[in-house]
Amino acid sequence: MPLIQLLVLAGIALFLILRLKNVLGTREGFEKPPVTGQPRPDALERSGFEVIEGGPDPDITDHVAEDSPAAQALAGMKRAEPSFSVSEFLGGARQAYEMILMGFERGELAEIKPFLSEDVYDSFAQVVSDRDAQGLTIEAEFIGLRELSLADATYDPDTGIAELTVRYVGQLTQVVYDRSGDVVEGEPGKVKTQKDSWTFERRMGSDDLNWQLVATGE
Repeated sequence: MPLIQLLVLAGIALFLILRLKNVLGTREGFEKPPVTGQPRPDALERSGFEVIEGGPDPDITDHVAEDSPAAQALAGMKRAEPSFSVSEFLGGARQAYEMILMGFERGELAEIKPFLSEDVYDSFAQVVSDRDAQGLTIEAEFIGLRELSLADATYDPDTGIAELTVRYVGQLTQVVYDRSGDVVEGEPGKVKTQKDSWTFERRMGSDDLNWQLVATGE
């Protein structure tokens, strides 16, 4: 009986070894060491590749032409504030468009006032006041953005003032009603396309990270 038990245990051990070998494989012959990082610059030079340090910033060239005045302005902004990101700015500009546009359409300016320059706020407030005086009400719903792009950028290193102009192509529904509730403009449920060109301004390097809308156009 002890001999039979020993043979059974030996058979089980052999079976487990074979199974483990099939799962993990074996190491035979020469194997290259695993890659643990980027190739060293001297290795790239020996292989015939030229090592280029610096080079174009994709955060800039993804949005404007490399040698354009706008690209130079964006580079100046980044020198003044290294944490500034064009892509992150455009992400914020996307959210700002819906918030500001809908606040204006509905006449709810209090929440968006911090994001407007004094001139833009006064212009918006005048339009809202005129609508109220005429007894007009607006029902609007934001559908989404079809396009968003950086149209221009300027930077004054002496003052630190940066201006970025964003071009929007948005879609929304908008219906204007008079005092009697009759439709005077638009059509319920009909989606319209609206093009806007907005300019945002901010002093680079300041503690206030909020951009203000300083100009609007088509």
